[in-house]
Formats: sequence, structure tokens, C-alpha cells
Amino acid sequence: MTTPKRKIGAVFLVEDEAMIRMMVAEMLEDLGYTVTAEASDIDEAVKLAQSARFDVAILDVNVNGKVVTPVAKTIEARRLPFVFVTGYGVQGIPEEFRSRPALQKPFQMDMLAGMIEKALGSAAA
Repeated sequence: MTTPKRKIGAVFLVEDEAMIRMMVAEMLEDLGYTVTAEASDIDEAVKLAQSARFDVAILDVNVNGKVVTPVAKTIEARRLPFVFVTGYGVQGIPEEFRSRPALQKPFQMDMLAGMIEKALGSAAA
């Protein structure tokens, strides 16, 4: 008999590449998180960032060629934590957000878990 996973938080996921979004969502679920909102473009992401219920967001820096800054600003205004995901290194992250937790693609599940914990810990402080 297996013990059901304890749900430890709700996640908003922004990623334009469907396969990567599905892979990250699966990692999050394996870690015990619930993906409560997903977006694959900036306009949809901004709307969800304003209204969705979540504890932390995972934001791809480059979404269909657009920088995710408007989404990050919306989440920041709500005082919710977020983690950037980028294939471009720290230079890919908007300068005003370079102090935020960031994951370099590709990443492993333990790295994702650590960054989420860091983001949630920073928000609680």
C-alpha cells in the first residue's frame, strides 16, 4: 500500500514549449506540488498571474521570443515568490530580477525542488 503524496503547494507554470511544460509539470507533481495554472504565452500568463491562486511560480524567461518581465512584475506586485528558468544563463534574466532564484536549463528534479524551497523561504522571510 502506498501513502498518498502530501500536497505541499500550488504552482503557476509559464513555459512556451509544450514538451518542457509537461516534463516540468510532471516533476512538480512528483515533488508533491499541484500545478494550478499553466500558460504558454505572455498575454495569457499576465492574466493568470493577476488572478490564479498559487504559492510559487516557475517562469521561463523567454516565452515565444518575449521576455517574461510583465509576468514577473505582476507576480511581484502580489508579493508571491517565483523562480526563473532559462537556457541563456544569468544574462538572460532581466537585470532587475537577477537576485531572484533561477534554474539553468536543462535541470534535474532535485535542483527544481531546491530553487522552489529557496523562493518560498525568501518569501516567508
